[in-house]
Amino acid sequence: MTLRVLLADDQAMVRTGFRLILEREPGVEVIAEAGDGRRAVELARELRPEVTLMDIRMPRVDGLAATRLLAGPDVTDPLRVLVVTTFDLDELVHEALRSGACGFLLKDAGPRLLVEAVHAAANGESLVSPSITTRLLAHFTASGSRPRHAEPALTHRELEVTKALARGRTNAEITEELVISLSTVKTHLASIQRKTSARNRTEIAVWAWETGLVR
Repeated sequence: MTLRVLLADDQAMVRTGFRLILEREPGVEVIAEAGDGRRAVELARELRPEVTLMDIRMPRVDGLAATRLLAGPDVTDPLRVLVVTTFDLDELVHEALRSGACGFLLKDAGPRLLVEAVHAAANGESLVSPSITTRLLAHFTASGSRPRHAEPALTHRELEVTKALARGRTNAEITEELVISLSTVKTHLASIQRKTSARNRTEIAVWAWETGLVR
């Protein structure tokens, strides 16, 4: 099955670079490009790609607004949007996650991580890189978020899964770390998502950092 990707970035050279990297990967196809947020939303709604790679700063409609339109809380059938940013401590990244992005990637992360990030987004996996994930989430929750006190009643195992996910672990890594099966991990994640009212695993990770479950 072909993994179809939409590239949204106002810099043609960036789009070209991403296209060259992704189309060297078997089973990945860049189906369209957009130079601004409005066009990105139009193309994504029309073509329904498996992953939209979305820049934050773009003309007409910025990447955050475009992400909300494609994957936000009010979207009935959200798309998977992977946000890209230039800065590793960009204050907009946290807002991007809150806008429905399934993850984010630094533009200078390198070809291998770009490919891994796209596959991870398509599979509903975690936030790409544990080191980037934990540093960014820790930064934003420490500096701008308010702790929540109405915490759901998670079981001991669900708490362990949540902590592992919040530290950037993939499902496969969680199975090894907790010595449980992949299907059990998925069952726990579904329960955690329901109890925390999270729309995806990204929101579970953000919730874990915001509540202080992970520090």
